[in-house]
Amino acid sequence: MNDDILLIDKPAGWTSFDVVAKIRSGIRAEYRARGEKPTKKQLRVGHAGTLDPFATGLLIILKGDACKKAGEFLKLDKVYEATIRLGRTSTTGDPEGEITEVSSKVPSIGEVTAVLEQFKGEITQRPPIYSAVKVNGQRAYKLAREGKEFEVPERTVQVYSIDLLSYAYPELKIRIHVGSGTYIRSLAGDIGQALGVGAYCDELRRISIADWHL
Repeated sequence: MNDDILLIDKPAGWTSFDVVAKIRSGIRAEYRARGEKPTKKQLRVGHAGTLDPFATGLLIILKGDACKKAGEFLKLDKVYEATIRLGRTSTTGDPEGEITEVSSKVPSIGEVTAVLEQFKGEITQRPPIYSAVKVNGQRAYKLAREGKEFEVPERTVQVYSIDLLSYAYPELKIRIHVGSGTYIRSLAGDIGQALGVGAYCDELRRISIADWHL
């Protein structure tokens, strides 16, 4: 790595843009301390792959000319650790949405293992309505906040592996290695649907992007 590519462990509650703004503010403060004014190029900061506010973990920050490489990072595979809460659904697929009780059924460990196997390989999923995916030229989350009715198109994504870390109902913890464009919130909801109990992603931590790790 170099000074223009930073690995950040994003805390929960921060948006990816919050991190960008914090670093940009720090750069500006450094130059002011030296009695200098930074150029637009020196203040150029971006990120290579958004993390939801509730999520934590690896966020790659790019500065200056490195911002031109953002597209290269977006195509890389990623590894996450997720806690999926069974028996409930969320309008956003995470703890920040409206939570609805769905089922009190307790799936067996055998049922959970069998369902996880179904989601390995090339799968089809529909990104959450509260996501940055564009629908007719507009961000889905903006349309959702405006109360508009729309459907996010399905997409084909790659799930390289899913490892069961622990299961103590209602919490199901997994480690998952996925290709670019995969939404773990959607996957959590699909797992809950396959189990017949509903689910949402309660905690999410990105631990690596290709060869870059926390």
